[in-house]
Amino acid sequence: MPANAILALNRLRAFWWFLLLPVLALLSSCAQSGPKPAYRIGFSQCSTAGPWRQAMLAGMQRELSFHPDVQLHMLNAHDNSQVQQQQIRELLRTGIDLLVVSPYEAGPVTPAVEEAYRQGIPVVLLDRRTASRQYTAYVGGDNLEVGQTAARYAARLLNQHGTIIEILGTPGSSATSERHQGFAQSLTAFPGLKVVSQVNGDWTEKPLPGLAAALKAHPEVDLIFAHNDGMGRGAAEVCRQLGLEKKIKIIGVDGLAGPNEGLDLVQRGVLTASVLYSPGGEDAIRTALSILNKQPYKHENTLGTIVIDSTNVRTMQQQTDKMVTQQQDIERQQSLLQRLQATYASQQTILYGLLATLLGATVLGMVAWNSARKNRLINQQLALQNAENDKINRQLVSQNEEIRLQRNQLEALAEQARADTEAKLRFFTNFSHELRTPLTLILGPVEELLTSSPDLSPTQRQDLALVRRNTQRLLQLVNQLLDFRKIEVGKMSVRATEGNLVVFVREIVDAFEKPAHLRGVNLRFLAAEPVLNAWFDGNILDKVFFNLLSNALKFTPDQGQITISLQPGDNQTLRVSVADTGRGISDQDRAHIFEWFYQGDQGAVAKGSGMGLALAQGLVRLHQGQLTFSSQPGQGSTFVVTLPRELPQELRSIEPAAPTLLTLDEPEAIPTDFGPDADSVTTDSGSETLVLVIEDNSEVNNFLARMLRQDFRVQTATDGHSGFRMATDLIPDLIVCDVMMPGLSGLEVVTQLRADWRTSHIPVVLLTARNAPEQQVQGVQAGADLYLTKPFNPTFLLESVRTLLANRARQREHFRRELSVDSATVAPSNADQKFLNELTAIVEANLTKTDLSVEDIARGLGISRMQLYRKMKAVLGTGVTDFIQGLRLTKARELLLKESLSIAEVAYELGFSSPSYFSTSFKTRYQISPSEFRSLHIAPQH
Repeated sequence: MPANAILALNRLRAFWWFLLLPVLALLSSCAQSGPKPAYRIGFSQCSTAGPWRQAMLAGMQRELSFHPDVQLHMLNAHDNSQVQQQQIRELLRTGIDLLVVSPYEAGPVTPAVEEAYRQGIPVVLLDRRTASRQYTAYVGGDNLEVGQTAARYAARLLNQHGTIIEILGTPGSSATSERHQGFAQSLTAFPGLKVVSQVNGDWTEKPLPGLAAALKAHPEVDLIFAHNDGMGRGAAEVCRQLGLEKKIKIIGVDGLAGPNEGLDLVQRGVLTASVLYSPGGEDAIRTALSILNKQPYKHENTLGTIVIDSTNVRTMQQQTDKMVTQQQDIERQQSLLQRLQATYASQQTILYGLLATLLGATVLGMVAWNSARKNRLINQQLALQNAENDKINRQLVSQNEEIRLQRNQLEALAEQARADTEAKLRFFTNFSHELRTPLTLILGPVEELLTSSPDLSPTQRQDLALVRRNTQRLLQLVNQLLDFRKIEVGKMSVRATEGNLVVFVREIVDAFEKPAHLRGVNLRFLAAEPVLNAWFDGNILDKVFFNLLSNALKFTPDQGQITISLQPGDNQTLRVSVADTGRGISDQDRAHIFEWFYQGDQGAVAKGSGMGLALAQGLVRLHQGQLTFSSQPGQGSTFVVTLPRELPQELRSIEPAAPTLLTLDEPEAIPTDFGPDADSVTTDSGSETLVLVIEDNSEVNNFLARMLRQDFRVQTATDGHSGFRMATDLIPDLIVCDVMMPGLSGLEVVTQLRADWRTSHIPVVLLTARNAPEQQVQGVQAGADLYLTKPFNPTFLLESVRTLLANRARQREHFRRELSVDSATVAPSNADQKFLNELTAIVEANLTKTDLSVEDIARGLGISRMQLYRKMKAVLGTGVTDFIQGLRLTKARELLLKESLSIAEVAYELGFSSPSYFSTSFKTRYQISPSEFRSLHIAPQH
């Protein structure tokens, strides 16, 4: 081969090698660099069931979408701690770079987590903790704070007064125990809130039969706290089935987005509120990547929580929708970026092939220019998306500022309400102070008259004793109001001295011996030891024990029993219990029995002020003691005061406090001077008019009876049921009735009297302390003839009774005139005329009977002979026999006009024993004989 050719061939080979060397170097560098090292994260999830766990996993996937070089290997333990322990060890064997654990139970999985930590593998605890501190980081919400937040919101929602049912999560779950603990701790700051029942759930919306039973047992429930929104949704369904959806408020936990989740349920009004409990998936992945990339991270990452209710749910929903939209945009951008990257990789491969085959620098430049152009397009799209994100962020900042302003307005309104309440209490206290002076000026002269005026008559002395007793009771109520205010502002102080509590309690019990004996109540005092020394303030405890004993005597029926026992307790305490055999406390009243001014539906308790038990509890707490009670309806109640034997030095006093004089809430019976026959129908007044007094207050009852007995006969009843029975049995001429009575109220008594034709004619005078115009209208609408408010003028009452009786006499005359016309029937325009129609029908159906008696007619009407007699006297002012005779003679006038009947036949047709008796009766009634009547009214025939 020629040298030139060889030289040309070598040059050509050198040229090719010159072109190939850069390409081979580039391909070699690309092959050596390869992808970045990938991290492998193992995730042990206690369960993937439920929307909250799904939201946690979705958050982790969202965060991982920004890190395609990180792999997540998740194992589901299905809420089984043993399975989760095995799965953690399985993840460790597969070789992971970091372990994320969401424990089901803290204790069982702790050994496996500690094993991973000792092997040098970082451990991130998500949502729940283990029983050990050997972990790298913790990410999750504070379940204790969730419970506390729910309790504070419930207190604000119910104005710190109400009853609550708590629906717990799965038993054994740490979230269940911590949320319950936080809820219970915060409720201690609100004594007016009571958890009356707890129902177990399982974090799902399964039926809650236990909740239905609890709601039926506690119809007074105001709020339900469910440990998650799913159980809250189930609770809402139970309330809907029971018809309580509008009465009961429901608070859930989680506040997730999506259909039938927390935000949607609050927005639709199914839940009142939901406490946000963030799943924390994104935060867990961010913390894990910071640990793997050797970047700074926080050891404890506690996620915050807020209450989502009607005030902010729309904002939260809008924020969530925006986040979902942004996430979708990001996912679309990532998909576009992946397609672009795939296109770029394909073009790069083609470029490398072209470089390997064509070795052209031009092609490499074109590919590089094309790639740069596409990168610029992507950067422009990202810039537009960043601008949109900035706009959304500005909107969120504006919304947060609006929420902050609304919160400040609410705080200002709350502060104004507190100031207004304080001003009202201040006025209330000053007014109570002003009452003490006139009460003292009333009580002083009365005491002087009773002690220094021997010439008083028994009636005057009795009236003065009544004034003194009620003045003392009013003064005691004023003192209780002042004590209440002192406790509220913290001005009530304890001045304890050391003494024998047995002697102290016995002296108080002795004060109740006489009123208990008058009612036949057996008062027993039992002390475990004759001497039980303790530090106590007598001025405080005597108010407590007087209230408890007064209530026990008030609710214990005659011939009942009250037992006061005193014995040592645990931890250097003394227990004083007061047990009675009364009616007990209803389930409805138990949750409110210690609330200020609460008056339950307990019959005679309506006469109280609603301060006694609340004041007693406040004084016992001030004395560092505890007042509790137990009760069974129909069998009685027991109140227990637990007191410490020792008190702090700052509560002790060397000098004993001056004793406080208290009067019994249940006054002693006032002796009457009416004699043993005072309540009988026959009195010395000489009047036949019978007045029935229905009044549950014994003193007012005695006063009314004594006042009315001067002119009328009087019978008395102490409650509505017995008063109505006496009215139907005695058929009185007039009734004086109180409105507020246990059992059957005065309005109900009037309604029943007007509905019964036996008593429909009786005038009724209602006495009440309620003087509002609408209440007076209500009394008149019920059928009362007169509505008098207490205190009433006795003279006015007496004159009103006389006027009503006179009006009744004129009404009787009206009925007699109607019955004297030719027609023997009267149009039924009221209950009395209906009675006359029925009476007339029975008599007319039996006119032919010569032996027709009053008993036969009473039997036909379904009443007694005495009831019929009194009804006739009240309506017509005549007897039953006279009515029958008058009806027969009226009918005789009709029959005498028929010429086909002889006078004898008319007599026998109308039940007269003989024609002569008929003629005599007819002439006595009409001053004309039957034959003369016929001749005058029948024209002679020619």
